[in-house]
Amino acid sequence: MRYNKVKDLIEWAEGFHRRMAQQYSEAADKTDNERLQMALTYLASQELQMQKGLNGLFHDGTDHKEVLETWFDESSDFPEPPELDQMAEKSVEGSVNEITQAAVETHTRLQKFYEHRALRSRIEPEATFFNSLAEGHEAQARKLVTSMQEFEDI
Repeated sequence: MRYNKVKDLIEWAEGFHRRMAQQYSEAADKTDNERLQMALTYLASQELQMQKGLNGLFHDGTDHKEVLETWFDESSDFPEPPELDQMAEKSVEGSVNEITQAAVETHTRLQKFYEHRALRSRIEPEATFFNSLAEGHEAQARKLVTSMQEFEDI
């Protein structure tokens, strides 16, 4: 479908974060490495927090309703950017450093996706909305790196 509402993208992103949280949780359950298990559990909790934050946009009582109901034109593979869906399907393995790199890459790609939507926005509230989401992912990636470095130091 070429035409979508912003809420469709947010629902997809919410599901994406839920899938990532599940992926991290499953990997944490499978590993015997305690440090890796703590790091993966942390990543799962962060993904659930982001998923809940996106879900809250539908119920927070702010003026997001106008933006969420905005229509936009996008390619037929929307709302599932193939490279992001592939990341949600990859197995989570490796060292804390490797998992950190993969998590940051995921956040960066999602940030770029939101920035793309902001650039293509037809109304200012929509651009502001997507820029805010992109900035949130940028901040989340910085926080993630800092927190994951602590797991490396354990």
